[in-house]
Amino acid sequence: MKIIIINGPNLNLLGIREKHIYGDKNFGAYMCELEELYPKLKLEYFQSNHEGALIDKIHEIGFSYDGIILNAGAYGHTSIALADAIAAINTPVIEIHISNVYNRDRFRHHSFISKHCKGIITGLGIKGYELAIQSFL
Repeated sequence: MKIIIINGPNLNLLGIREKHIYGDKNFGAYMCELEELYPKLKLEYFQSNHEGALIDKIHEIGFSYDGIILNAGAYGHTSIALADAIAAINTPVIEIHISNVYNRDRFRHHSFISKHCKGIITGLGIKGYELAIQSFL
C-alpha cells in the first residue's frame, strides 16, 4: 500500500513555530516514527510552500497511490485550485489540521478542499496523521 503525506505552507517549520499550537516535534522525526510503526507500508512525504507544487504533486500521484494525507495549511482555506486538483483525481484524500481550526480565526472555519476529501481530522495534533493512516488500512 502506497500512502503519501503532503504538507503545505509553513509546515516545514513544525517543531519551531508556534509550539503552543503545533507542538515541538519536527516532522522529519515524526515521519521516522510513522515508518517504524507501519513498516509494511510505502510511506512518502512531500512538503512545499508553493500552491502549484502541491497541485503538481497531487496530479502526479493522484491515480496511482492508495491514499493521500493532506495538510494544505492556509491553502485549504483559500485555494479553489487545490480543491479542483483533489476533485480531479481518483486517490482518496484525508484532510488534516494539527490545530483545532474552529478554535482559531474565523476564516479558518471554512475549507475549500473538505468536500472533495474522504474525511477530515482536526485538532488532534500530529497524531492526526497516524489516525489518517489507520483509516486507509
